[in-house]
Amino acid sequence: MTVTLITGANKGIGFETAKQLTELGHQVYIGARDVDRGEKAAAALGARFVQLDVTDDVSVNSALATIGSAEGRLDVLVHNAGILGAGVVDGPTALRVFDTNAVGIVRVTEAALPLLRKSSNPTVVTVSSSAGSFWAVNNPERPEFHLPLALYSASKSAATMLTIQYAKSEPGIKFNALEPGTTATDMTAAFGVGRSPEESARTVVRLATLDADGPTGTLQDESGELRW
Repeated sequence: MTVTLITGANKGIGFETAKQLTELGHQVYIGARDVDRGEKAAAALGARFVQLDVTDDVSVNSALATIGSAEGRLDVLVHNAGILGAGVVDGPTALRVFDTNAVGIVRVTEAALPLLRKSSNPTVVTVSSSAGSFWAVNNPERPEFHLPLALYSASKSAATMLTIQYAKSEPGIKFNALEPGTTATDMTAAFGVGRSPEESARTVVRLATLDADGPTGTLQDESGELRW
């Protein structure tokens, strides 16, 4: 059975990804900050819950230790936890956005690497955004051109770059980032746009279920690789 950890998986794209991977036979661990919400989400899917706050080293290390003790390895890691950071642009907000969207990737990846290296087909998927693509935000024909989300966009540029750098430094593990598409979630409710999380999760699932010879070091959407 494929052992999978998804951060921020108690709702939205993370929850739908957990649902689809559970249906494919994965043993999914739902990582969430809130114990009550995380346990309810896991119970609804027949998954397992680990308390995991990507901004807290102790929480991250404890979650991966729990998975290691129970499973002995980790096959798939999905970096899904993220925040928008819309509104005021200042130092404290920037630190909070980057700590969640970028530094959190480092925390969880570093804690997970020993378990990923024990897998026969280790895979890491980062739910990033083409809002962090220089190509997209400078292209008037793209929706990202009009997004007033400086901190979110910058943090997602960092998230994609971390994914590429990990792909280079860990050639035995596949690392790919993705643009999930504009999705109607709690995070984007103020914009009143987006498709269902179920639809967006399909790209996450595709990258989470790559064969051993699948691509690594890419940014993709539902149609394939994206410029960034």
